[in-house]
Amino acid sequence: MKMVVPGGTGQIGRVLIEALRRRGDEVVVLSRGAARGPGVVAWDGRTLGPWAHEVDGADAVINLAGRSVNCRYNKANLTEMLASRIDSTRAVAQAIEAASRPPRVWLQASTATIYAHRHDAPNDEATGIIGGHEPDVPGYWRYSIEIARAWEREQAVANTPRTRRVALRMAIAMAPDRDGVFGILHRLTRLGLGGPIAGGAQYMSWIHDRDLARAVLWLLEREDIDGAVNLAAPEPLPQREFMRVLRAAAGVPIGLGGTRWMIEMAAVVHRTDAELLLKSRRVVPGRLLEAGFRFDFPSWPAAARDLVARMS
Repeated sequence: MKMVVPGGTGQIGRVLIEALRRRGDEVVVLSRGAARGPGVVAWDGRTLGPWAHEVDGADAVINLAGRSVNCRYNKANLTEMLASRIDSTRAVAQAIEAASRPPRVWLQASTATIYAHRHDAPNDEATGIIGGHEPDVPGYWRYSIEIARAWEREQAVANTPRTRRVALRMAIAMAPDRDGVFGILHRLTRLGLGGPIAGGAQYMSWIHDRDLARAVLWLLEREDIDGAVNLAAPEPLPQREFMRVLRAAAGVPIGLGGTRWMIEMAAVVHRTDAELLLKSRRVVPGRLLEAGFRFDFPSWPAAARDLVARMS
């Protein structure tokens, strides 16, 4: 099949494209700036252009475009985060609307961050609580939720009646990439800094890179599934336990942690935001499990051992 992948040059894009090409699919990556090689087509992420011809006749579009959230949550960055997601989603919608042979399915990146900060119960698609009104969290955390809701809304209002639409509410993807989240956590663990953060009660939702790719390939074929789907392993766990398991997998006996104020200071220094570490993301894949998807790595201990081995 022919797959068009806007924003496919990041870590998640690389994981998915490898899986697609391994099964024999033709993959066209849309990348901002000049095309950089075979299978890569330039687009600006905002407006229709020659790239739209790739969508006409394609079997599927998997849109991963959007500015990284690994930044300070100031007004300029939040504005860019929102615009990059809304503009790229709208451009994809316009290309599908204009196509004489539109793709049969459009998988659109979203985020598990859309759910509320909570410890009491997991969030699935049916009963999960959309965040933004929690009384016990910093008020500015609502901006990332508002961005996520606007992102999904842009896909939902698209006029694409012949194309099935799925919003991928992705948890943190764990892949053996030195510059990715797992690579950073692994490096901190080996330095003896893989301890609890602000007590470590906040939940971490995650998904192994191979299960992420398998779930996406599975959703491409499931004509009966549309709307929001959580891409997360079935067993999220508190951050202190998550790091304890990672230390065991890495063979590191000690892990120094940090208080909330230490994490907030470190976030300023590293030009990121403490919300990424402090928000409790307790998300489970209700729809995937109900529809029969089986995870290769449902629990963190086995996933951590596999990822540590592949990092080596």
